[in-house]
Amino acid sequence: MKTIEVTQPASIAALYLGALRGGGKKGAAVQALPALRLVQPAVKLDALHLAQYARVCGFKPGHGVPLTYPQLLTFPLLLAYYASGECPWPAMGTVHLANRIVQHQTLQPGDTLRVELSTGALLAHEKGQIFELDLKILRRDDLVWQATQSLLRRGVKQPAGAVVGGHVQSDLPLSHQADFSAPANTGRRYGSVSGDRNPIHLWALSARLFGFRRAIAHGMWTHARALAALLPLEPLNQAEVAVDFKTPLFLPARASLWTRHQPQNSSESGALFEVRNAKGDKPHLRGQLSYQIK
Repeated sequence: MKTIEVTQPASIAALYLGALRGGGKKGAAVQALPALRLVQPAVKLDALHLAQYARVCGFKPGHGVPLTYPQLLTFPLLLAYYASGECPWPAMGTVHLANRIVQHQTLQPGDTLRVELSTGALLAHEKGQIFELDLKILRRDDLVWQATQSLLRRGVKQPAGAVVGGHVQSDLPLSHQADFSAPANTGRRYGSVSGDRNPIHLWALSARLFGFRRAIAHGMWTHARALAALLPLEPLNQAEVAVDFKTPLFLPARASLWTRHQPQNSSESGALFEVRNAKGDKPHLRGQLSYQIK
């Protein structure tokens, strides 16, 4: 596998400007992704940035480092991958379809971490090609956190790989747990913290340029907002969460959280959950969570 150390990630503005101009990538079918690993060898987990993220997503200090936070550390590598000649498709028109996170150890502000992004599998989808990117975070050579980001490139004909459904398969009934607001500026606030300033999240006008009637919330913000309401006010030791992103959450919005708690054993807890619209009849996100407290 080819390994590249990333020192100067691509500008997201340049990526989207290139997409508006047509870009240089055609979005044709491929049979395999080039084996590539992108690395930032020494990234500090910054307490101030963590606090900003927590405020935007609804986490409390007692949560410690939220389960979803480390994915922000991989975003510069995602930009570098899209900008590279190794990525066969442009950033625009690519949809974050699903996400799976596994935390192996508790993270702490001040940790110095090695952040990696590697190309993964190709999977077929009725609307195009799914490609997976594998994310890893290591502390002193110990794997402490990992994730798989599943991305859909719409319109690819004859996609490679096995046909897959969602990560979360359950028809068990859920109960209404809570409601929360997603104000009109949610995308701008989350974008300023995450670095993901995709125009579809920022303003109604910029979203319309890409085919959306209004700005939409980042899927990972919706994911984090649900976990902020679900998780206990204690740092997690080990945890796993998988989500499927279902329909856009148009801003501003009122959303509802639906859950079914599933205790695993004396040391592990879990839940099925969905973020739905205010009426509770349309899912924006569906997930499954399990965790152990220190």
